[in-house]
Amino acid sequence: MSWLSQRPSSSDPVNYYSVSSSQNILIIGLGNPGEEYKITRHNVGFMCLDEFVEKNSEMQSWMNKKDLKCQLSIGQLGANRIITMKPQTYMNLSGESVQAVAQFYKINIDQIVVIHDELDIDFGNIRVRKGGSSAGHNGVKSLSSAIGENYARIRVGIGPKHPEKIKSEDFVLQNFSKEEQTHLLELKKEVNAMLNEYIYSGELPHDTRNFLV
Repeated sequence: MSWLSQRPSSSDPVNYYSVSSSQNILIIGLGNPGEEYKITRHNVGFMCLDEFVEKNSEMQSWMNKKDLKCQLSIGQLGANRIITMKPQTYMNLSGESVQAVAQFYKINIDQIVVIHDELDIDFGNIRVRKGGSSAGHNGVKSLSSAIGENYARIRVGIGPKHPEKIKSEDFVLQNFSKEEQTHLLELKKEVNAMLNEYIYSGELPHDTRNFLV
C-alpha cells in the first residue's frame, strides 16, 4: 500500500506545509539540458518532473518556450492549475528562467515547489523543507537570488560522495552508478506521490522518505 493512502493521525509527529486550494502551482525540476546530462545526479529534478508529467494524463506534452528559457507543461489537476517547468539555462542560471515564468503566470513564492539533488543527503532518502540556505547547490542559489528563499523544496539525496576526495562539482555531473540506476524508478515514483499529495490535499509532508526496500 502506498504511503499516500496512509494519512497520519493527529498524534503522529509530522509537520506539514499547507497551501490553499484553487490556485496556480509552479513545480520546478532542476537540471542541465542536453543528452550528455540525462542520467547525471545533478539532473534528478528533471527526471522526477518528467515522470510526473508522463504519469498525469492531464498534463500537456512538454513545450519549448524560448522566451521563458524553459520547457513547460501545464495541466489542471483537481482544483489547481499546475505549471511544471525545466529551466534550459543550465543549472547555475536557473533563477533567470524561474523568475520569468513566475512573473508571467503571477505565481507567488508560497505556490512554488522545487525538486533538486542534495549531496548532503544519502541516496535513498528524500526530504522536504521550506526555505533555508542553498547548501552549496548553485541551482538553488540562483533561484533564491532571483525569487527569494521561502519556497518549498523536495530534496533528493545523491550522497555520499565516492571516492571521498572527488570534487563535488565532478561527482554531481557523473551518471548515477549502475546500482543506483536500478532504483531510479522507485525514486521517481516516490517524488510523484509526494507531488500528488501536495496538489490534491494541499499538504506537503516535512519528513524523510526512504524509497529503498
